[in-house]
Amino acid sequence: MATSEAARERTWARTRRRLEAGLSPRRPRSPWRARAKTRLAYLEVQLRREQAKPPSDDREALIKGTAVHLGNACSAADESFGWRRLWSSSTAQEGVWSNLRSAEVLLFQLASDAEVAGRASEVMALVKRHLDKDDPQRVSLVQRIRHIVSGEMTLPDRELLTRALDSAYTALDAELARVRSLRNILWTATFVVLAGVAGLAVYGWFHPQSLSLCFAPQFGPVGAGGMDIVCPSKDYSNEPAGSVPSSFAQSRDILTVEIAGLAGAAFTVIASLRRIRGTSAPYMLPLASAVLKFPTGALSAFLGVLLIRGAFVPGLSDLDSRAQVLAWAAAFGAAQHLVTRLVDDRAQMTLSEVGRPTDSAVDPENAAVMEGSAHEEAWTNGTPTARDGGGEGAHGGPVKEAPPEQPEPGRRRPASAGQSGEVSRA
Repeated sequence: MATSEAARERTWARTRRRLEAGLSPRRPRSPWRARAKTRLAYLEVQLRREQAKPPSDDREALIKGTAVHLGNACSAADESFGWRRLWSSSTAQEGVWSNLRSAEVLLFQLASDAEVAGRASEVMALVKRHLDKDDPQRVSLVQRIRHIVSGEMTLPDRELLTRALDSAYTALDAELARVRSLRNILWTATFVVLAGVAGLAVYGWFHPQSLSLCFAPQFGPVGAGGMDIVCPSKDYSNEPAGSVPSSFAQSRDILTVEIAGLAGAAFTVIASLRRIRGTSAPYMLPLASAVLKFPTGALSAFLGVLLIRGAFVPGLSDLDSRAQVLAWAAAFGAAQHLVTRLVDDRAQMTLSEVGRPTDSAVDPENAAVMEGSAHEEAWTNGTPTARDGGGEGAHGGPVKEAPPEQPEPGRRRPASAGQSGEVSRA
């Protein structure tokens, strides 16, 4: 607890200094920090409640461990990375949430049997979201969950719940680590492609004739001795016959084509927004996937126009006007969606794997719990079931008792054996 108290004292000291200087208290720098502070305050209240209970050696060790984790989470939430904030936020998030989850596991061990039984359904839900169906801890918890909820919990059941909760949090951390890894890959790819696009623009600015994107679509009128030259930045008419198109290349030709490709990529980004869904994952993976489209669109526009310039596309070797060159550049910029769509699908798949619930049509675990509840209800009502040996029919089902025979109207019901004896004695 000393570590948590020290971290809180540092936070209050900074707040007092701001108040004394006439400034308002500093708000959390991001929404996730605000959520973390709220969760941290809740867990600190739970820790104080556990400290008020009778102490023991085991409880003291768990309380000290919980205080250390809460202190580390508070320090990570308040840490300021300065100019490194843009790429250090992930480190702070990992430090905060991993310590908070570890503190929750330790507090779970401090809880009483009644509290543990009450939270068993919560633990079961976390286990089903984050552990595989064939995970041994999940299978064991499914077999014991009905007894735990009904109050028949044993010491091994408490240990099973604790280990299952810790394993579920560990699996959640692994799922979020995959999201963070893919996000880092996408941002790295974005910067690499952007550097390549910028390098092409700079090279074309100083050496425009080396990567010429100019076309010579047709000669001028017969006998005029002129020809037309089409470049991304300017059109030339009635130039001397035999002129080399690359000699008319301008420094801004490649940059103009890349800007047109950016415009085409921006259109596809807007069109793809309808497929993007909000996510509770702490990393903005859809944003990284969308930003990748812009430099990719600029690069695909340059490559597309260059392929047309080299007569790589059959039947399409010369463009007739500057507007046509820019139109093809925008079209090639939008065509990058054919490649980046695969990246979008992978990003959505990675996000959907975080906390994916059981995808079977009929959940066998819920069926087992419901069967157990129906079994107990049947015994309470005094009605044995086929599972309890109440009899089986020809097909293995329970034997249904025939309804009592109803007498026909106007006909007396035959007397039973006891009644017939009394009549004969009379």
